[in-house]
Amino acid sequence: MIAAYQGEAGSNSATAARALYPESAGLPCTSFEQALDAVTLGAADVAVIPVDNSAAGRVADVHHLLPDSGLFIIAEYFLAIRFDLVGVPGATLDQVECVRSHVHALGQCRKVLREGGWRTLVSDDTAGAAREVAELGDPRHAALAPPAAAALHGLQVVRSGVEDDPDNTTRFVVLSRDAAPAPATGEPTMTSLFFSVRNIPSALYKTLGGFATSGVNLTKIESYQMGAGLNASRFYIEIEGHPDDRSVALALHELSFFSSEVRVLGVYPAHPHRLTA
Repeated sequence: MIAAYQGEAGSNSATAARALYPESAGLPCTSFEQALDAVTLGAADVAVIPVDNSAAGRVADVHHLLPDSGLFIIAEYFLAIRFDLVGVPGATLDQVECVRSHVHALGQCRKVLREGGWRTLVSDDTAGAAREVAELGDPRHAALAPPAAAALHGLQVVRSGVEDDPDNTTRFVVLSRDAAPAPATGEPTMTSLFFSVRNIPSALYKTLGGFATSGVNLTKIESYQMGAGLNASRFYIEIEGHPDDRSVALALHELSFFSSEVRVLGVYPAHPHRLTA
């Protein structure tokens, strides 16, 4: 098993991939697109991709890449996010002048950055920021990085647990070349799909009406403009339930009637975090 992810070893994505597939070989990628391409081209079996964070919202670009990737969601995973402020051995908090990390990590640790009044630099990913600090060897430079990154790069923790929200959580999805929909066993199931509404008045209202009348819960809905004219909209939704459930089947039938395109992206088991959150 080879699991592709965006970022370097020690990143949150690497941690999620290792938690999902402990025996897998990780394939670090420089971008989300490269990770998806690795699966499409057969260099990896799955891609573990972050899609939402409880503090920062949706991960930019990912939902634009999914429709055209040709891949399918086969699982989801929720990872508790922890960040440490790390520096070179011997560095102290008073010496720090510049903090670097991924743009999302910087956004999730605003309080400590505001307290320190430090200059910030954006890195490709959190583990990469730790590596950059180690390479610089300068106590004036620190990084916001996951706990695993400090030991990996021989850094020391200057201040631990600096995330703004102690309940900070990122949701990852696992993408595969094969659909592999979860069976309809009655267990909690999620269904993800894209659809494009017909360019007629009240089209979105009518497409979503079936979910309301059938009692199907929508946990997410996002819109994307398509084409230069910006007239057509594509929507990404996630619902609780399986397409074989009668209520979901009725809702999907009504959805298709008012849509020019409907494409199921994945049917997969709901992660236990949904039940405990």
